[in-house]
Amino acid sequence: MHTRRFLLAGATSFLVSATALAAPASRRRHAAAPTADASAPPAVASTPANSLIGPIDTVARWACIVDYTTGAVILEKAADERMPPSSLTKMMTAYVVFGMLRAGRLTLEQTLPVSEKAWRMQGSKMFVPLHGSVSVAELIQGMVIQSGNDACIVLAEGVAGSEDQFVSLMNTQAAQMGMTNSHFMNVTGWPMDGHYMSARDVATIAMHLIHDFPEYYHFFSEKSFSFNKITQENRNALVVKGIADGLKTGHTDAGGFGLCASAERGGNRVVMALNGLPSSNVRANEGERLFEWSFVNFENATLIHRGAVMDNAPVWLGQAHSVPLVATRDVTLTLPHGWQNRVHVSMVYDSPVPAPITMGQQLGEVVISNTGLAEIRIPLVAGANVPRLGIMGRAVAVLGQKLGHG
Repeated sequence: MHTRRFLLAGATSFLVSATALAAPASRRRHAAAPTADASAPPAVASTPANSLIGPIDTVARWACIVDYTTGAVILEKAADERMPPSSLTKMMTAYVVFGMLRAGRLTLEQTLPVSEKAWRMQGSKMFVPLHGSVSVAELIQGMVIQSGNDACIVLAEGVAGSEDQFVSLMNTQAAQMGMTNSHFMNVTGWPMDGHYMSARDVATIAMHLIHDFPEYYHFFSEKSFSFNKITQENRNALVVKGIADGLKTGHTDAGGFGLCASAERGGNRVVMALNGLPSSNVRANEGERLFEWSFVNFENATLIHRGAVMDNAPVWLGQAHSVPLVATRDVTLTLPHGWQNRVHVSMVYDSPVPAPITMGQQLGEVVISNTGLAEIRIPLVAGANVPRLGIMGRAVAVLGQKLGHG
């Protein structure tokens, strides 16, 4: 086995996902779902969050910050604990609605009837008219901008016939996404026993919304919405300030103030899920601070490009003396700014490679190590066909090797 090792020249280093969004089973904590206790706001944990560059203090009780491109978890704090998600729930409600739009089962112009149940919903409202009808587009705006609980009920009943049937769609979708620390009992996030999400799962649904439905993501970035002669500002202060371009906020007495937001800077996008904050002002300030920390401290680097020739392997008894070894995919890593000469890139393959060789044939692997995590391995394939020498050519080659060995 032939191994060629080198440090990636001038490379910034590190990191694939410290924890994938779907955390390994050994790292997931299946805590009992908390129940809403309106009389006791949650205590803010004093323990710092874990990050790729060491412990970072945050007043959030639960947190998960993810690089959108690589899926690398930049920061996490109790990210797999089940928590009351409040109106962060509405992101899953929106995902199901967007899926219906994509499938042609709804249109934005279509109107849905307002039931008495929807009209009577308490908490945040878009103020739908009793027994009136509202367009799907307006209901989406009422749901994601104004956080209207009434809008969620109208959508759920219009799509699935009842809130319970819509909730079943939400739980099915969550299972398909691997959100094992989420279970929905309603479409609004209204406090209920057995209704919970984790910060990692909140980040997961946000990533899916951005990736799967880019044509509808703009709803989350609208700064205000007027309906029924009432104008309400987006409850996400980071969107209003232009720091983030979505997604959602929430609040319950049991869960505190929550935020899921996404921002892009310099071509890098970060998704943030925070919950358990003590006030809306702290929520906005902490979100802004952690976005700034994320962009200042991390960047993405594509270390290997698909199709790049990584080495030329000697060929035995072939019509060419060597064959190019080609990488089969890009490797982009999220890494701290300023880290140099840490990533080890090795090519591992048998040498010489016996002919005949077919283009695309796997001949070895690229191994990326010294990242502090598990090795990354990607196949190396032949970049060209190398036919075998004829009988006379092989005889000459073998004789030449014997004479060369004396």
